[in-house]
Amino acid sequence: MSTAGIPGYTSHTAAVGPSPISLAEFNQMQRSALFGPDDVAALRMSLPVITGHIEAILDVWYGFVASQPHLLASFSSRRDSQPIGDYLAAVRRRFGQWILDTARAEYDQKWLDYQHEIGLRHHRSGKNRTDGAESTAIVPFRDLFALVYPITFTLRPFLARGGHSSEDVDRMHAAWVKICLLQVTLWSHAYVKEGDF
Repeated sequence: MSTAGIPGYTSHTAAVGPSPISLAEFNQMQRSALFGPDDVAALRMSLPVITGHIEAILDVWYGFVASQPHLLASFSSRRDSQPIGDYLAAVRRRFGQWILDTARAEYDQKWLDYQHEIGLRHHRSGKNRTDGAESTAIVPFRDLFALVYPITFTLRPFLARGGHSSEDVDRMHAAWVKICLLQVTLWSHAYVKEGDF
């Protein structure tokens, strides 16, 4: 699948700076989350299951955000507090690609660098820059971290659509929970006081 038409998707390009977290440190984080080779295999197992359901998954996730005014505020105008349609659409395209990138489980240095970029795009140091949006200055960390549960909980029914055993669905789901926790932890670097990460 080509990513050329996705606005603002810059993974594996020179536009992305280096992550302040090394691969060795990320490996330590993986051990803390009990994330290992079996989880990588489970995520890759999930890829063909979810590939045909990306838009439906995004419909669920966007529906949840839209139902929560405090979450929708991060995609709304600073001027009139109304949702910014173009901004929501551009983020949705990248969000869909994030699902695929996560399931591919190719966690190399370029992937790690892009996780830092994603974190900056949620934080006041980079939010709105990619899309030129006139939205709120930051996605509050309390919302960013708490979204791990609804994102992974609502993904499970889609993982069950591939005809795999319930044990395999459990493994895929557990791997998604772990990698989402790891990614949000990486994204939090910009939010954490220097020296405390």
